[in-house]
Amino acid sequence: MKAIAALQMASGPQVQANLMEAGRLIAEAKAAGAGLAVLPEMFVIMGQNDQARVQVTEVYGFGPMQEALARLARQHKIWILAGTIPLRSADEGRPFAASLLYDDQGQVVARYDKIHLFDVTVGENAEVYTESDTNMPGAQLVVADTPFGKIGMSVCYDLRFPELYRELARQGAEILVVPSAFTDVTGQAHWEVLLRARAIENLCYVIAPAQGGYHVSGRTTYGHSMVIDYWGQIRGQLNKGSGVVLIEPDLEAQRALRQRFPVLSHRRLLM
Repeated sequence: MKAIAALQMASGPQVQANLMEAGRLIAEAKAAGAGLAVLPEMFVIMGQNDQARVQVTEVYGFGPMQEALARLARQHKIWILAGTIPLRSADEGRPFAASLLYDDQGQVVARYDKIHLFDVTVGENAEVYTESDTNMPGAQLVVADTPFGKIGMSVCYDLRFPELYRELARQGAEILVVPSAFTDVTGQAHWEVLLRARAIENLCYVIAPAQGGYHVSGRTTYGHSMVIDYWGQIRGQLNKGSGVVLIEPDLEAQRALRQRFPVLSHRRLLM
């Protein structure tokens, strides 16, 4: 199975309930023909405040959240990209927002820690977000070699930094994953155009699972999970609520286009 599924959720404050919903969606994705299921950012907890996420931090390689994901991968014989879970850093109050890629045997084959942290004020109501208060930024780009193609890993706010994606493409990425929890305000303004731009600029598939709904903190996330091809065309979308969006990448067609339209090799920098 070479299809990839973007899973949309509207996660709540209870880790176990969110894991159960993730499991349900993973089973649905497998039944629909997916070999890889990609979960959104913060799929495992969207609490009353950011401290709720800190309180369930796990050590890398140990803990009930990671054990549950490994078990789901083995049970359904499916690869899983776990949007983000909090993993311990050197700063006890600031875990990494870590995206883990499990193979179908339940083994972690890649880890990406979110680099860009969302410290902004949004909208007319002046909603303030300070992710750096409770997150440690990552510092390493990751391209994972998988049966589905070479996957460049990223998370949410990373989407606004095109140089990150150009470097992922330079390192061989054919598929870009962007698990996210965009706000409703920024989502309406920029979500689609940014995703399509990253696909077009890099001639990459883009898999963008999102949080989509209302959360106990009072936050509304935009949803509109999308799968986009390397020409920037939206191949599937889910506006709100839980569900699955599927795409089967055609890597041969993608590589042929990259040869005919070699924009990636035409880059010139003025220093």
